[in-house]
Amino acid sequence: MTKRLLVFALMLAGTAAAFAQTSELSVEKIMKDPKWMGNFPSAVYWGNDSQNIYFDYNPEVNESDSLYRININHPEKILKVSASEEKELVPRRGDFNADRSRKVYAENGNLFLYVSANRKKEELLDLPGRIENPQFLADETKVAFQIEDNAFIYNLKAGTVLQLTHIDKQGASRKNSEKKLSAKDQFLEDENLELLEVVQERKEKKESSEAYRNAIKDEPDYTFYLEGKDLGDLTVSPNAKFVTFNVIERERGKNTEVPNYVDASGYTVDLPARSKVGDMKYSAEMVLYQIEKDTALQIDFSGLPGISKLPDYAADYPERDWKETPRQVIPNSVYFSENGENAIINVRSTDNKDRWIVTLDLETGKLETLDHQRDEAWLAGPGIGYTYYGYQTMGWLPDNKNIYFQSEESGYSHLYILNTQNGKKKDLTKGDFEVFDPFISNDKKHWYLTTSEVDPGERHFYRMPLMGGKMEKLTSMTGNNDVSLSPDEKYMAVYHSYINQPWELYLKETGSNSDAKQLTSGQSAEFKQYNWREPEIIRFQAEDGAMVPARLYVPEENAKNGAAVVFVHGAGYLQNAHKWWSSYFREYMFNNLLTDLGYTVIDIDYRGSAGYGRDWRTGIYRHMGGKDLSDQVDGVKYLVENYDIDPEKVGIYGGSYGGFITLMGMFTQPETFKAGAALRSVTDWAHYNHGYTSNILNEPSEDPIAYRRSSPIYFAEGLEGDLLIAHGMVDTNVHFQDVVRLAQRLIELHKDNWEMAVYPVENHGFVEPSSWTDEYSRILKLFNESLLGK
Repeated sequence: MTKRLLVFALMLAGTAAAFAQTSELSVEKIMKDPKWMGNFPSAVYWGNDSQNIYFDYNPEVNESDSLYRININHPEKILKVSASEEKELVPRRGDFNADRSRKVYAENGNLFLYVSANRKKEELLDLPGRIENPQFLADETKVAFQIEDNAFIYNLKAGTVLQLTHIDKQGASRKNSEKKLSAKDQFLEDENLELLEVVQERKEKKESSEAYRNAIKDEPDYTFYLEGKDLGDLTVSPNAKFVTFNVIERERGKNTEVPNYVDASGYTVDLPARSKVGDMKYSAEMVLYQIEKDTALQIDFSGLPGISKLPDYAADYPERDWKETPRQVIPNSVYFSENGENAIINVRSTDNKDRWIVTLDLETGKLETLDHQRDEAWLAGPGIGYTYYGYQTMGWLPDNKNIYFQSEESGYSHLYILNTQNGKKKDLTKGDFEVFDPFISNDKKHWYLTTSEVDPGERHFYRMPLMGGKMEKLTSMTGNNDVSLSPDEKYMAVYHSYINQPWELYLKETGSNSDAKQLTSGQSAEFKQYNWREPEIIRFQAEDGAMVPARLYVPEENAKNGAAVVFVHGAGYLQNAHKWWSSYFREYMFNNLLTDLGYTVIDIDYRGSAGYGRDWRTGIYRHMGGKDLSDQVDGVKYLVENYDIDPEKVGIYGGSYGGFITLMGMFTQPETFKAGAALRSVTDWAHYNHGYTSNILNEPSEDPIAYRRSSPIYFAEGLEGDLLIAHGMVDTNVHFQDVVRLAQRLIELHKDNWEMAVYPVENHGFVEPSSWTDEYSRILKLFNESLLGK
């Protein structure tokens, strides 16, 4: 044998060895119904008695979970809650009084009272209307609640009900019915009445009856007419002297429809879906109703500082006639101090670039700005709300002077207090980490909060003095510690997971130095048989110097095939390079399978991901497919330089936002990615929804540059490698239309190195194991054939 033939034979032997790599896992196994993995708790909460922890569980492997409980005095027993017992449970929602001895809540539209001492619940009111949002007023002898569009008060001692507001939604209909008829319709009515005597007599009788009823009707002194608009955020002050509400007008534009070709009827049925970005218009007027004066004041927001400021991107369109006029704002609920004498409002501009926290003068309706935050990208972050309708951390301290809120002023979302009397602001937390879900203790002396102070990839629970100070760490297990505090605050139910260990439930005394006691252990024997990897959390340097976090899966030395796969998580604003069990558990298992087969896999928290502060979050502003994509490219360079990866053997896959990045990678970085699987991917951002897209790219008609450079469909001519497109046909989130339009574009470009897999019964998140199996079998086949030539 010649030397050349010998070398060639050795190369073939090495290739054969690489192809021969096997795994205990298979696509069919990991994509089965998740029940094969075991039985894990979810939706954890405490009973009002602080004795029982409730959670959803399924040890019997039924079609769906049932409610279970563990009594802390017998933590070894996991008991199924009977239907009769579940019916008697007091709902989590509702409002406790100051010493938590009583709780009011609504159930089935009626008003109930729960007394902690005897653990009894009593039905207080059963009215024709549906009772909602009950709350104790300041003196705790009265309860405010809402029925439809009006506020009421129930007197616990006297048992009487008082209607506070008279807001008439049907007023607009009555006014419209009184409008003058058109000449044509008036002619028809006159002719009809002249010809038909009985009809004339009945009309006259009806008008006479209505006039009599209106004359004797005891109308309230003041009625507020919504005039066809919606009411929102109805709030009663704790002293029952004021009511605030928003009058909302929505214009959603043209809704889309998604055809369902496999409806049970045998017909194609259109599923109603969302409108597209730029189609949703929203305006809100806030009204302050002064009960004692029987007067309603409309709040004027047009004088807020910076309300007329043009966005920075206006400079990219000098030909347009930009006018500095007050922008529309969306006022959130009014937050009253505990004594009801002071009020603040959280106000956002509809373009989500400004937030104002203002005081509301309850006598005059005038505003004074306490804090103004502007972000030329968009305002979001933990406790700030991803969009204007997101969760807000905000309220009053017990002194009725200081307010609290979260802000990204420092670059990370932290907890602040601000004195409304002197304007002094103080950051209670600080550093390169984020704060999640802070709340005040029962005794009003401490905060409880979760932070990422230890590491961006960990979550721990803390206690901190009310006015700031040292944080006391109350959890110790590495990973994510999602704590539910018992109502009496003596115990913590810790919902915990680690990178390679799904969620389980633990119990720990609050403040104790002892280890948390594990209450559930749900992994199946089949799941335990495999040695699930603990991927390394790394940071590599991006082209702009940023250190990018990632999970890295490295195969055994004798299994390496020189190929790499990049997994791209979805959702954009989501974190996946962390130390707890991933919501992408199927992809985690698939990455283990790929690693067994010799692939090196990297999973990157690219720019736009959650968990790393404001600059990371907004790194994709006006250019999706910019830094979020270059982070993937730089991750590949890191693998090539450090893990002996062949640059000609790199694949990429991901779903939703991950599918979008895959398309951008295949179309604009063909020298980096040789194969890609784009799942349920956005192909043209002008066709996605408003709430998400308008924050990042503004609106298409206002900022077309951002949409043009961010949408894969404009770059399809760059496709060189092998592409798999997979999409559910009844996807009401990212519509199937997205990939249909892209397919036509690829056809017109004469591209022949792509294929499409469609799933007729699947929405955005697949449900059927057969669909998951088919999709990931195709992905594995793509990588084996395109990267390894197998």
